[in-house]
Amino acid sequence: MVLYGITKKTAMEREIFQQPDVLAGILANEGIDKIEVPENVDKIVLVASGSSYHCARFSGDLLGEIAGIEARAIYSSEFLLKKIVPHDKNTLYIFISQSGETTDTVTALRKVNKGFEKDGEKYYLDTMCITNCKDSTLWNESKYHISCIAGVEKSIAATKSFTAQMLCVLMVALKIAKRKGYNIDNYIKSLDKLPDVVKDTLALRPKIKQLAKLLAHEKVIVMLAEGISYAIAKEGALKIKETSYININAALIGEFMHGHLAVLNHKGAVIYISVDGISRTAVENLDKIKKEYNPSIYIIGRHNNKYISNFNITIDCENEILQMFSNAVICQVLALEIALRLRRNVDKPKGLKKVVKQ
Repeated sequence: MVLYGITKKTAMEREIFQQPDVLAGILANEGIDKIEVPENVDKIVLVASGSSYHCARFSGDLLGEIAGIEARAIYSSEFLLKKIVPHDKNTLYIFISQSGETTDTVTALRKVNKGFEKDGEKYYLDTMCITNCKDSTLWNESKYHISCIAGVEKSIAATKSFTAQMLCVLMVALKIAKRKGYNIDNYIKSLDKLPDVVKDTLALRPKIKQLAKLLAHEKVIVMLAEGISYAIAKEGALKIKETSYININAALIGEFMHGHLAVLNHKGAVIYISVDGISRTAVENLDKIKKEYNPSIYIIGRHNNKYISNFNITIDCENEILQMFSNAVICQVLALEIALRLRRNVDKPKGLKKVVKQ
């Protein structure tokens, strides 16, 4: 298969490079005016696992920033262990799963669908699923539905399904914001540029290969971020971990300074994910890390010249939403290139399995 003039040898490569078309398809076939979102939503709870949880985490921050609505993400397995889960009226539950068959996510949906009771009154909360499979259990048992329409994803590492989920939640946030009277015109206009932003990001592959060469033989890698970028850091770390088996973990940079940075006593590397530039606090913490541990420090995303790093990869995006998608794709290609250098089987990592539905 040839995409953008390059022969793709693995499913992961093909799926990464399919993303401009996948995102364009969602914009053409779904769109904020076409998706159904319940009225009178006061709070949102997002439930998911793995990469879908990272989308949920991204979504929780996004819904607060764009739609001014309280939202939180919960791991499906953690949700099932809770004796009491959020059950205020006008709460929307969103369940995210690539296959729509993730066992603990489906079980969590069924837990919510049993309903809740207050003052002797039984009531039920609205549920929505975001999935790649319309005939799945999650789809059939949810009240509201959004299809990722990403096509079959065969690689273990979620790539095109992840950015598709990001876009679907973004449309939910924009629809709620529009109902609340917020001006979303700039966001709507920028969405048309999203497929081209991803194409431009994929064109960075030669530079990403250079960074992969620097990282491939590191024993310890830490991926740091602030705010909404933390979800992308967690997803980037997972992509590298599951395809290359490298000991890499993600952390909020402020929390990382509370003891976790001791891991850098083992010589390693730091990757910082930036959406809207590096804050003064982050610069101070990176300076402290450099002074005390002297790791190589690499920046993915907007740099704004506040910190001198060993390496910076980014494209110029007009807003933080487009930058988030670009950063996510950079992390995907980086994971691919590290794994290829280490001669890993990126489509079938040892010990990992994935539910794939047509």
